[in-house]
Amino acid sequence: MQGADFILDSLAQEGIDHLFMVPGGLIDPFLSALGRQTALTPIVAAQEGGAAYMADGYARAGGRFGVALCIGGPGLGNAVTAVAAAQTDGSPLLLLSGEVATDMEGLGEFQDAGSQTLDDVSILKPLTRYSSSVTNPRNLPHLLRHALLQLRTAPTGPVHLSLPTDSQVFDLDARYRPIDAGLIHARTLAADAAAATLAHFTQGPDGTPPVRIVILAGAGIEHARCYAALRDFAQRWSIPVATTLRAKGAFPEDHPLSLGVFGYAGTHHSRLALLDNPPDLLLLLGSGLNERDTLHWALKLRAQRTICVNLSTVVMGAHLTDSSVVGDVGAYLDWLAAHHDRIGPALEATRAARGHWLAGITAQPRLQDPQHCASDATPLHPARAISELRTALPKDGIVLIDSGAHRAFAGHYWTAYAPLTYLSATNLGPMGWAIPAAVGAQCARPDRRVAVITGDGCMRMQGMEIATAARYRLPIIYLVINNAALGNVWLRAHTLGAVPDELTSLPDHDWAGFARGLGGFGITVARPEQLAGAFAAALENQGPTVIDVKADKRFATPVQDWSAACAAWSYHE
Repeated sequence: MQGADFILDSLAQEGIDHLFMVPGGLIDPFLSALGRQTALTPIVAAQEGGAAYMADGYARAGGRFGVALCIGGPGLGNAVTAVAAAQTDGSPLLLLSGEVATDMEGLGEFQDAGSQTLDDVSILKPLTRYSSSVTNPRNLPHLLRHALLQLRTAPTGPVHLSLPTDSQVFDLDARYRPIDAGLIHARTLAADAAAATLAHFTQGPDGTPPVRIVILAGAGIEHARCYAALRDFAQRWSIPVATTLRAKGAFPEDHPLSLGVFGYAGTHHSRLALLDNPPDLLLLLGSGLNERDTLHWALKLRAQRTICVNLSTVVMGAHLTDSSVVGDVGAYLDWLAAHHDRIGPALEATRAARGHWLAGITAQPRLQDPQHCASDATPLHPARAISELRTALPKDGIVLIDSGAHRAFAGHYWTAYAPLTYLSATNLGPMGWAIPAAVGAQCARPDRRVAVITGDGCMRMQGMEIATAARYRLPIIYLVINNAALGNVWLRAHTLGAVPDELTSLPDHDWAGFARGLGGFGITVARPEQLAGAFAAALENQGPTVIDVKADKRFATPVQDWSAACAAWSYHE
């Protein structure tokens, strides 16, 4: 088969059923190859960055990897930010880019971005786990396999393969063998380090068993797919669980042991448990320990003892001096379950006291200003719009959150009932990510309702991908918090004077009309009582619906705990 056919067949064997792309001359062979197969559905995006964001959303929602296809040079350049976002969040994204034939490199051929000119491979090396070019068509089978191994084995992240046109049409006598599941989920664990943590469960610094034990669950829970193990461990010993914003939903937020999100836009419950009355033992499971995960690094010196489990030695070494276990968090939770006889007596003996401590926390308000969820303000309060969407969307619906002030409102007021139902590019935070990523999420999970919470600033960046959702009749609900401003930036900048205020304000565009112009549905909401009807109508539509909510930019985001933690010197929140 030709090289392009070989790649498509290999992807199908790895369980991929959608390919996100923007056609161009350097990938013409793929257009014919797509017509020779039925396993993969091609989705044509408006722009290459959108295609890569779609592949990212597909990967996150579906628990697989996502694939984007574009030309090199300008096409690859458009996808750079999307690849960087996937890298910082550990999302498995395969970017395939077409290139001029190897024997034409450096001769001035149109859009040549090979090793003799722009060198696409080098551009993406800092942003990926692996970036390479198929410089000899006969190398395609093993280079593709190497890329997929780098993509699928922990810690996951994006990879890139540049495909000169001669490799796309070369006749290969080869067959692909799917990657063994044991390599994908290796479940590695430093056993000696894990064994050393057992003592922390039975004896604190004062010689007594720890009572106040808290779990802070990060993205590693998602990467390890160990939601059940986390829930079982917490329930078995009545240990409360907070999550980072990146891992929101990894532990059900309606569970009696849930503390909600800790860090940016976090809850009072998580702050009370982790900071105000520091725990005897803190389990940090799969957190990157970045600024937002740790409430501006406020965790560093608080807990009496800390156990951190992470695949990254760099993360742990940079921030911790306490017990560190290199490994997969799922493997560690399974290891603890297997050693329940060692830790069980102490945990059972302290269960009642731990329950009393937790009851004192949960008796206090969980959210900041919960009355905003029922606000009758006009222009609308974002919390009201988000609360109404939560009521309308099924519990297993998937919501994707963009970057802006709406991220804080959603992170705080949205209740995530299940894993992989709350998705956001939280670390790099590119504006507009959620708009195309929702296309990928809907393709990965056609059995679920998908919604987006975004802003007018984000729509200006990636709003054209509404056309993609309309073209493929994807019933995505786009809630646009339209406050005629770059919300988070305006909240800071308007206090600096008239010019910063003007520079961060935006025209009040008709986003509902914009959606209709692209083939979707559009509804404008100017009053709170219109929200329920708008969401009900959107759930009945057979294509995408943009709900343009006229919101007030002056409402402060629910990040008081965060602001208090970093007010001393942070300039950007």
